Amino acid sequence: MLTGKQKRFLRSKAHHLSPIFQVGKGGVNENMVKQISDALEARELLKVSILQNFDGDKNEAAEKLALGTKAELVQLIGNTIVLYRESVENKQIKLP
Repeated sequence: MLTGKQKRFLRSKAHHLSPIFQVGKGGVNENMVKQISDALEARELLKVSILQNFDGDKNEAAEKLALGTKAELVQLIGNTIVLYRESVENKQIKLP
């Protein structure tokens, strides 16, 4: 579980990132969760955007992604989800 200070630090790091995954009409599926998990191992911090044609609940989609990838939900703002998971082999971010 991240502290408020750590979340604030990660939000500042994620501000300049572009979303690399999109949740669309199909919603969250296993393939997407696996790809995001692999990307988290490589990057540790990433953004996922929710498209206009997504008809589910944004909060549920964010929770599914966080649980499926065993990541921390740093932020859900507008249609953007920010996820963080410490990498096992490729550690880059040092939390305060």
